[in-house]
Amino acid sequence: MVLRAAGRRGAAPPAEDTSPLRILQLYPKADYFTGAAIQLRDLAIGLAARGHAVTVATPPSEIWADRMRAAGIGYAPIPMQRAWDVRAAWRIAKVIRAGDIQVTHAHKGRARTLALLAGLMGARPRLVLNRGVSFHVPRARRIGYTSRRVHAIVAVCDSIKRDLVATGVPAEKIEVIYSGTDVERFHPGLDGQAIRRELGLTAEHFLVTQIGVRSWRGWRDVLDAMAHIAPAAPRARLLFVGAPAPRIAELGDHARERGLDGRVLVLGHREDVPQILTASDVVVDASYAGAGLTGSIREALACERPVVATDLAGMAELVIDGETGLLVPPRDPAALGGALLRVLENPTWAQTMARAGRKRVDAHFSLRAKLDATEALYRRLVVTKAA
Repeated sequence: MVLRAAGRRGAAPPAEDTSPLRILQLYPKADYFTGAAIQLRDLAIGLAARGHAVTVATPPSEIWADRMRAAGIGYAPIPMQRAWDVRAAWRIAKVIRAGDIQVTHAHKGRARTLALLAGLMGARPRLVLNRGVSFHVPRARRIGYTSRRVHAIVAVCDSIKRDLVATGVPAEKIEVIYSGTDVERFHPGLDGQAIRRELGLTAEHFLVTQIGVRSWRGWRDVLDAMAHIAPAAPRARLLFVGAPAPRIAELGDHARERGLDGRVLVLGHREDVPQILTASDVVVDASYAGAGLTGSIREALACERPVVATDLAGMAELVIDGETGLLVPPRDPAALGGALLRVLENPTWAQTMARAGRKRVDAHFSLRAKLDATEALYRRLVVTKAA
């Protein structure tokens, strides 16, 4: 009788369940300021702000403990030195049982393996994996994605989803949820003048910025591109941000080898990245491997700064060439340099693209959009289990 009544014309649909979810975010690294860590902490804090009971588990870390405590989020310090760490898996299982966790979201491969091991110990909430890189999945690791114990995979772009499907992962198991930018933190109203003064730059200087200097981020190609355009752009300066101490000296050596002495600036870890982006005339990412959607490009567009990026993985889903930014082939410094010159020589056109990029980020790549999609996925998995 209840089913017939629900189906009658005019009958009210079942009320949507809005009860708080019990969620474990599992991250096997102690870093706090990398792109993956930022995405996880923004997700955890955003879900907690929506009323959900969130616990974050990482290897012991004072900064994670302090920041999660300040946000009212449960924190579980668990050493996770190896993927097949039975003691770590047992501790994870204990957290799951103690919190009556409904959804475990595992970030990175080690967390995936440990969550699966915890399942063998009887702790079996709905398991979600995060896939944010475009590296090839080796055959030996595919079972970690195709296993029936994995209930959903979050791919951060369509390109990564296609790659997973090509390796044999069922398409219906994969949910594309773009990484999110906090558009209230990254926005065009920020003042970058203090950064330019710190760097010794005037209004006449053209500042090219790359955030992150891991090898596959293509920093050598950016240096080559700058050397390519140096004769035509004497006021251009290149800034690298986020370099560890040993890499700072290395970048200086490479700059001098290319005749760029005095034109390349290097900063270590900074927490004022929004202001740094706003201070930049163009933000570049020359990744040639691994990337899904580079966070600094997404954040630069949120700040309405022009961008140039390599056409890799899902970048074309964010940067529409000639509309929200410029795309160039990976490992092509000449093309990269040419794109930088186009931005330098056409500032009004470049700013028009940047404004369009801000609108695209706000609509599809904001933290709000990510939270909406992730919360909906978790609820769907919990409802399916209950059924």
